[in-house]
Amino acid sequence: MQKVLVTGASGFIGSTLVDKLLQEGYEVFAAIRKTSNKGYLRDKRIKFITLNYENEKLLRQTLEKENFYAVFHLAALTKAEKKEDFYKVNFEYTKNLVDALNGIDTKLIFFSSFASHGPSEEVNFSAAKVEDKNNPNTEYGKSKLKAEEYINENFKGRYIILRPTGVYGPKETDYYVYFKTISNHLEPYLGFIPQRLTFVYVDDLVSVAILAMNSSISGKTYFVSDGNLYLDTEFAQITKQVMGTWTLKIKFPLFIVAFISSIMECIGRITGQLFTLNKDKYNILKARNWNCDIDKLKKDLHYTPKIFLEEGVEKTIKWYKDEGWLR
Repeated sequence: MQKVLVTGASGFIGSTLVDKLLQEGYEVFAAIRKTSNKGYLRDKRIKFITLNYENEKLLRQTLEKENFYAVFHLAALTKAEKKEDFYKVNFEYTKNLVDALNGIDTKLIFFSSFASHGPSEEVNFSAAKVEDKNNPNTEYGKSKLKAEEYINENFKGRYIILRPTGVYGPKETDYYVYFKTISNHLEPYLGFIPQRLTFVYVDDLVSVAILAMNSSISGKTYFVSDGNLYLDTEFAQITKQVMGTWTLKIKFPLFIVAFISSIMECIGRITGQLFTLNKDKYNILKARNWNCDIDKLKKDLHYTPKIFLEEGVEKTIKWYKDEGWLR
């Protein structure tokens, strides 16, 4: 039985990946913080491990001792009180992990983000390609890109970098806010130019990660989506159909959203709370084109998306209702 390590295992994507790996017969080690909630990690087969990302020597000793077949690195900050926190966790901790793995025969699957590339161009609204120039518009994206660049330049082992687009599914909390808004009969739009969106259902993303682990390919970066492009209006229509509800459409000028985002970020700094809406989130919301090309992913890893938006939203909302998140 092959041993694999999942960092950031307590999160939405990490816990889903842990479940899938257990289902496929792997011996799964879950790396989580001492303060992490284990609510989604209840399978008794899971072996918990603590990694000291700040001490490369201790980190290397742990990795050498366990000799993992693969490491899935998901541990990251998507929200932070200070931008320095993004770089400490998303870059420096990744750097230390990469340095510790050098010379150990372990394949690294690094979960980056579409945010590391930044939005696609808004003249012809073409799809972003991995070889295009990166221009991240958030601190989160910049920190993930810095980690990508370090891996590409310094990691001597086998690796694949994944850049998922909007990931949704059971347990996800950011899109949940949108679904809850729709359930309250409000259909918000930011700006007056339609936003072009791409999505990947969490089960498809973890399947890609396992394909990447078992592939002989190394040193490549891939966008991950379901291969379709959706307008923000289509997303809303699908959500309303699944919920069987009606909405009142409201369009907010971007300058108002920018102002609210700044206020929320200031409140967050004062109170120590992390809000869904902040300056980073505003930069994501204001971009009109989040389309990406996954042709190379399909060709190289033989990836075939299985769950598209309508089915995925249906599954997600059912989970929210079953868990009492939505009525």
